[in-house]
Amino acid sequence: MKVQRKHVLAAGMAVAASAVLAVGTGFGFADTAPARASACQGSITFSAEGGAPAATSGQFPVGTRLRVTNLDNNRSATVTVTGPSGSCVLLNAAAMDLVREPGKNVIRRNLVERLDGGAAARPGGVAQPVATASAPAGPSACQGSVTFSAEGGAPAATSGQFPVGTRLRVTNLDNNRSATVTVTGPSGSCVLLNAAAMDLVREPGRNVVRRNVVEVLR
Repeated sequence: MKVQRKHVLAAGMAVAASAVLAVGTGFGFADTAPARASACQGSITFSAEGGAPAATSGQFPVGTRLRVTNLDNNRSATVTVTGPSGSCVLLNAAAMDLVREPGKNVIRRNLVERLDGGAAARPGGVAQPVATASAPAGPSACQGSVTFSAEGGAPAATSGQFPVGTRLRVTNLDNNRSATVTVTGPSGSCVLLNAAAMDLVREPGRNVVRRNVVEVLR
């Protein structure tokens, strides 16, 4: 009888454990994939670059393979870094088309993963300021192309390098048009203009300013 009681007790505990697991799974407590840390911080946008899906970066070296996932629609693009930019990752047009939602030029909720086994970038990392040879007024505070988000409102910018409240002057060297903006929040770019600021400096039909100078105004 003692043996039978032990078997009954063990069987009851197994059933109870199974019930708890089933309930936990139903409420999302079990079989939940661990959260993955993104290699970049802030929004992702794109340049007007053509060609196969690719990206530029101020954080990862040329040849790095990245997977960029839009968490709002779970669409992903695997890209190779082909050159430098002022963003942690800046997609080209084809890569953006793979992950974007219709009518949106920026991906706010995203996950960037490095696929080649290299060390992950520090979240929010951006390229260090370097001199821009074409800048007659001196070194630019940012390296690479300047692009924009779909943010509305008065001319402004977000940045992964400068704190909120910093005043910047962004000049397009191809047409000498400038925009003075204040940093209003973080992004994955050294400087990411909003729509109004981009309209002040862009050339018609272009979504990126390749030859530029970014100056910090004291």
